[in-house]
Amino acid sequence: MTAAAAPLPGDDSSRPVILRVAGPLVDITCPPTVAMHDLVVLGSAGLPGEVVAIHGDTATVQAYEYTGGLAPGHPAEPQGRPLSVRLAPDLLGGVYDGLLRPLAGAGDLLMTGGPSSPPELRGWSFTPRVAEGARVAAGDVLGEIGASVPLRLLTPPDCSGEVTRVAAPGEHSADAVLAVVGGHEVRMAQSWPVRRPRPVARRMPADVPLNTGQRAVDLLFPVARGSTVAVPGGFGTGKTMLLQQIAKWCDADVIVYVGCGERGNEMADVIEELTELTDPRTGGRLADRTVTVANTSNMPMMAREASVHTGATVAEYFRDMGLDVVLIADSTSRWAEALREFASRMGELPAEEGYPAGLASQLAAFYERAAAVRTLGGAAGSVTVIGAVSPPGGDRTEPVTAHTERFVRCLWSLDRELAYARHYPAVSWADSFSRDAAALATAHTRAGDAEWAARRGRVALLLAEADRLADLVDLVGVTALPPRERISVLAGRLLREALVQQSALSPADAYSAPGKTAALVEAVLAVIDRCLELVDSGAQADAVEAVDFTPLLRAREAAGPAETAPVAAARDTVLARLEEAA
Repeated sequence: MTAAAAPLPGDDSSRPVILRVAGPLVDITCPPTVAMHDLVVLGSAGLPGEVVAIHGDTATVQAYEYTGGLAPGHPAEPQGRPLSVRLAPDLLGGVYDGLLRPLAGAGDLLMTGGPSSPPELRGWSFTPRVAEGARVAAGDVLGEIGASVPLRLLTPPDCSGEVTRVAAPGEHSADAVLAVVGGHEVRMAQSWPVRRPRPVARRMPADVPLNTGQRAVDLLFPVARGSTVAVPGGFGTGKTMLLQQIAKWCDADVIVYVGCGERGNEMADVIEELTELTDPRTGGRLADRTVTVANTSNMPMMAREASVHTGATVAEYFRDMGLDVVLIADSTSRWAEALREFASRMGELPAEEGYPAGLASQLAAFYERAAAVRTLGGAAGSVTVIGAVSPPGGDRTEPVTAHTERFVRCLWSLDRELAYARHYPAVSWADSFSRDAAALATAHTRAGDAEWAARRGRVALLLAEADRLADLVDLVGVTALPPRERISVLAGRLLREALVQQSALSPADAYSAPGKTAALVEAVLAVIDRCLELVDSGAQADAVEAVDFTPLLRAREAAGPAETAPVAAARDTVLARLEEAA
């Protein structure tokens, strides 16, 4: 074998080239400067990929797109940086793939030809908040940006010093230089590696409730801003519908919705509804404060793996401006399947059910990016992560679900029997939990609602008692029970149908404000207490059960999203009927 000839002057034979293509795995010649997780552009089409292994003078690159047409000898260009995305105000209202490239106009094959193509440029109003000559530190506010939510131009995390230039007020593009700090140009648009969390001054206790407008969640299993939630449920239990409702109605400033491996028609429905829905805060479109990352099941697997990190990076970008952000990942099971497929391609030893041994660590690292924080500039912001889990066959003992339950603060388990009984949302009060409830009870007390914890505890006990009696009722019939236990069964039905159940398609009931939820709880508990008093005083259980409770059951539909008067009227009507029955 003869030695390879030295490259001639002007010859590009020393440049990295493709050695082998095996599906999405591409081997290239490895220069000494290449490092793990560096971005590499492959072939003349500029397909993006990431270095996932280095063996001597050969590097293995995982392509983020279909590699058809690549061949040995084609060029490979290491970029000298990890996979990064462009962060800018124009993300709001857009739909992007897993690498944060805009999907508008991408065509059927979704090939945009680069790692991060900028969206169509537009002007953003800018109002400076510092003067030339001022000294600023990382995270300090340089100006305000006019958008559907209050945005700020911040000093980058790696920058500080004297402000030597500030742009004049007016409209500027996201890529225009708006300030010069310590010799560094500052723009609205910036780049950040997706796998590196953005720095903060410190983490804060998560003790402020995130109101979702869903009574089963806000009352029984509440979540704090900056906390974490898992939503496990089998096929057809309503995971996507529940997450869509939270995206529409929760009181966060910005929503980042990551469709990770879900069906394309479901993502299309999400985007269409967000576009048509009016934002109750601003009166504009809800989509104007939403960022949608759509990496559907027919898109490349590795882009799906990157999509959850991309979503977390976008959420942290807006969090650093002092905003409350909700990151919805639907679903983390599809992300874990991408990890499993990648591990299999790399020849890693499989762990339980074929998943990589580092599955638990990667899940923990993802949920760890949720937090209520004090930003570098001193503002308060938060990222709340809500991840759907799709266990095969509804088996909650499978690895993704089991590991996820260890790392989250709240679990909203969806029950198949409730879903098939048309009970929405099908959140199981027996299998769900909230570790934030104690801290949020204190927050409600500070806000003037000292009875919140007592109401929640009473509802939970009544539902548990009704469940305990359900099997006995199926066996011997309700008429064989003592009067007080018959009322407990009735109480469970009233709580389920008048309070916990909610219609996502009703203009009056799709969203329930905290005041309406509290009014419904108090109304149902008042009726239940009166029923118990009647049977304790000698009234026949048959007579109490025969009372028409329809006004109470329909109160949630009769009252608007924030109305309480119709609820009180329904309560009084039913209480009057109970007095007549007595």
